[in-house]
Amino acid sequence: MKPWQIVAHRGIPDLAPENTLPAFQRALELGADAVELDVRLTADRIPVVYHYFYLQENTSASGPIFQYLFEQLRNVRVIGRKADIKEACIPTLTEVMEVLGGKIGLEIEIKGPEPEAPEIIGRILNRYRQAWDTIEVTSYEAAMLLAIQQVCPGITADLLFPKSESWMEPDVVAYRAVHLSRLAHARAVHLHPSQLTEEIVSSVRKHGIEIHAWDVNDEQSFTRVTQLGIPR
Repeated sequence: MKPWQIVAHRGIPDLAPENTLPAFQRALELGADAVELDVRLTADRIPVVYHYFYLQENTSASGPIFQYLFEQLRNVRVIGRKADIKEACIPTLTEVMEVLGGKIGLEIEIKGPEPEAPEIIGRILNRYRQAWDTIEVTSYEAAMLLAIQQVCPGITADLLFPKSESWMEPDVVAYRAVHLSRLAHARAVHLHPSQLTEEIVSSVRKHGIEIHAWDVNDEQSFTRVTQLGIPR
């Protein structure tokens, strides 16, 4: 799998509602290397693509998504950031895989926290093994990554690492990133640009763990990851 350079976060939300098929298709049309998407479970345990716990103001509904049956969500519309963007529905993971599997890189974040989420999601991903070289599964939870690797042996699993708390010095950041990645059996750890110091990057790499970056959305961050040889 090539090191992705341009990952469309939730698709292209300036052109279509985020985390919807139109947003992902626009990323494909514009030449993005991959799209990032978030997977949650409905009340009847259907994996759908949506970022938040609560249906936000960008939808035609409200309340926690885990209280909705999938058929109820079918009537929910996701609204774009601009008035001229056409509304779209919340897609299932299966629908995304059918449309995009093997055509573009997919960074699939398991949001959890349901213990059964990796098994349910893994059953779907196992139907698309031919596309695994373009897929990486991510999570902030080591347990989720361990579980998905049991269901999908050989799939790429990367640990998402949150922004550092104010008390953390680089040595603690590097130490936590290394050992949480080891705990998750992760190929790589995804760090925030604010954590990408030479000290942290060198320490993590010494343990054979790759480093990727998230939230690289400005010129300064892009320059930093380029200088450090980090994908994204």
